Amino acid sequence: MRAILLKNIALDGSQKDILIKDGIIADICAPEGAGADITPDAEIVDCRGKAAFPGFINMHTHAGMALMRGMQEDVNFQVWIDNVWKMEKGIDPDFIYWSTKAAALEMIKTGTTTFNDQYWFIPDAHRAVAEMGISPVFSYVFLDGGDASKAERQKDEFLSLYEQSLSWKDDAKLIVTFHAVYSVSEELIVWAAEFARKHNLLLHAHLSETRSEVENCKASHGGLSPVEYLDRLGILGPDLIAAHTLWLSDNDIRLLGEHKVNCVHNINSNLKLASGYQFKYQELRDAGANVCLGTDGCASSNNLDMLEAMKTSAIVQKAWRDDPTAMPLEELAAAATINGARALHLNTGEIAVGKRADILIVDTDNSFFLSPAPFLANFVYSAHSDCIDSVIAGGRFVMKHRIVTGEKEILEGARTVLYKIKP
Repeated sequence: MRAILLKNIALDGSQKDILIKDGIIADICAPEGAGADITPDAEIVDCRGKAAFPGFINMHTHAGMALMRGMQEDVNFQVWIDNVWKMEKGIDPDFIYWSTKAAALEMIKTGTTTFNDQYWFIPDAHRAVAEMGISPVFSYVFLDGGDASKAERQKDEFLSLYEQSLSWKDDAKLIVTFHAVYSVSEELIVWAAEFARKHNLLLHAHLSETRSEVENCKASHGGLSPVEYLDRLGILGPDLIAAHTLWLSDNDIRLLGEHKVNCVHNINSNLKLASGYQFKYQELRDAGANVCLGTDGCASSNNLDMLEAMKTSAIVQKAWRDDPTAMPLEELAAAATINGARALHLNTGEIAVGKRADILIVDTDNSFFLSPAPFLANFVYSAHSDCIDSVIAGGRFVMKHRIVTGEKEILEGARTVLYKIKP
């Protein structure tokens, strides 16, 4: 792997040279300081007028739904999910390959270097992302709907996939998902969690996404909320990544905090489906939960742009709380980067010596940064993701000067499978 030296790049308010070797950040120093340690064939990049920022970690996606954007608009959550499940009857490995590849392209263009995915046909999704160069975390989705025969079939499919994953040679990881408390039987939830913990795999689930989910859970489980129900089953823990966690009682927040659960805020999806907007960021943070950000899938959020998700998350927090201090910039940045790395047990999420080199090179030579304000303020509240000039993932350029290799072919390939789904 060729070494890279990013020269004269702005980092935390000062000019630095960043040396990358073997996919790792080897040195960060004043300009010229890293020059003596580079190899003769190192790629030296002049980054004057640019700033470095950690690659985004999108903690909840459905990459295979990238080609479903805009197909279910102006409907409530239940109509939306019923129609999505009907559309999904048309998907196959070829569809997932091209849809996931298109999603990876979009994530690169908007600065995501790691994503936590939840969808089907994982070997085909894995092949697509491996060709793109960013780091995926894939999860097999258990979703039996209370059907015992379906549960057994899904167990067999998962066990086969797990064996395959042991031979993966890249940065991809496999984790375990039970879709939600309303779509998976209690027996299968427990089986999935026990398998995951026995084999040191993370867990992922949708949790307390809608008011009706909470009400229905209470009706079915003796007054227990979805969080309390999972607590009763012994599912809550620091290995659980809980997507949405939107409709929470004080006791729910206490439980999520005590168990150090990773809670993923998906603001644009929640707003668009009118699932809710009062995400309890401060309460979860103060209780001890690890709060991360995600976009959700394109069938609900319509894009995979983490910078947009950051801005919307912050301004909605400020608005509903009537408090402009509600989600400070540094905490917002952590939720989009290092908090996700902690949740996924990955050595990334910050630009520091010894960390994996997942770095965004942001072009600040434009009107969005034309003020004395700190970089982060302008990046989040003024700029758009097309200010991201280049992306380094795992020590390799996956985008240079807004160009991703094979972009046209990916778009053309994705168009060939659109006929397989219908609104």
